[in-house]
Formats: sequence, C-alpha cells, structure tokens
Amino acid sequence: MIRINLLGQERPKASRGPTIPLESSLRLVLFVASLLVAFIVLFAMYHQKQTELAGIESQITSRQAELTRLQQVKAEVEKYEQQKAVLQQRIDVIEQLQANRSGGQQLLQMVAVTVEHSSEVWLTSMTRKGDSLDFAGEAVSLNAIANFVTQLKRSGYFGSIEMKQATENDLVKGAQTFGFTMSAQIPSATKPANVSSSATAAPARPGKS
Repeated sequence: MIRINLLGQERPKASRGPTIPLESSLRLVLFVASLLVAFIVLFAMYHQKQTELAGIESQITSRQAELTRLQQVKAEVEKYEQQKAVLQQRIDVIEQLQANRSGGQQLLQMVAVTVEHSSEVWLTSMTRKGDSLDFAGEAVSLNAIANFVTQLKRSGYFGSIEMKQATENDLVKGAQTFGFTMSAQIPSATKPANVSSSATAAPARPGKS
C-alpha cells in the first residue's frame, strides 16, 4: 500500500526509550555481585557460628552431666567418710576401754604391792580422776604414813605425791591411829574417765593394847 502525505509535513520519527550507559550497567552488576558475595560470606559466618554454638552447647550439656555424676560421687564419699569416722570413734573407744582395763589392773597391782611393803598402813578408799589418784587410809603412826609415801615414790609408777591431811583419830579404841588423805599422779597412758574403786589392804588393824 502506498501512503501519500497530503499535509506536506514531514512525518515525526518514532521516539526511542532512554538508553543506559555501559559504565552504569557495569556498576550495577558489580553492586549486585558485591551484595551476593557479602550475603554468601555472612551466611557462611552465620553457619560457622551456629555450628560452634551447637558444639559449645553440647559441651555444656556433657559438663553438666559430668558435674552431676561427680556430685553423686562426692556425696557417696562424704557418706563413707562419716561411716569411717563413726567406726574409728568406736574403735578408739574400744581401744581406750581396753587400755583402761589393763591400766586399771596394773594400777591396782602397783597399789597392792606398795601397801604390802608399807607396814601398819591400810587404805579405806581410792578414787581415780583422770591422771590423778586420791588415797584415803589409816595408819598406826605418822612414820607409817611417811614410809607409805616413800614406797609410792620408790615404785617408779607414781609421779608427784601430795599429802593433803594426816590427823590423829584414834579409830581403834586403846590404840593410836591416824587418818590421812593424799593424791598421786599416775601415767597418762592409762588415763580413764572418772573411776572410783575401794581397796582394803593388809596389814590388819592394830588391836587393843
């Protein structure tokens, strides 16, 4: 088909859209590429941190389980230690009782031997408190009491001896007698709790003159 321009004017040319320069296009591509690279890097770092965090949480869980186990072991050890302390205390008591028994026998034997070597003296009571032994007795004279003290010292078993009282009481009619009290130190290895015992030893009481 042939078209004829009756107006005698030039036909306007069709307009074209704006063109984007090559440099601007390159910058846009580089910007997008940078964003993509940054995203990839950040994602990789995030994934790494998440992995590390998961590992740390696993270690925490494991350590908590180990802590719980160790606390149970500690509780059992403390329980055993308490049982051991109770048993040791019982053993100590038994050993102390055994030592006191053997020590008491030795003490009575030493007192008996001492009285046997002290003429005209007899004991009426003997009280043991810790490492101290209190005597009470009768004698026919002050010299007999002095001899008894000497025999105690010679035995080597008794330590410091203290005379507390010695008075004439004439307990036996027609005869002069003296009552006395004294204390002596005994070996601490046989020291018991407060124990009291009474002993009456020969020689016999003097008769009437």
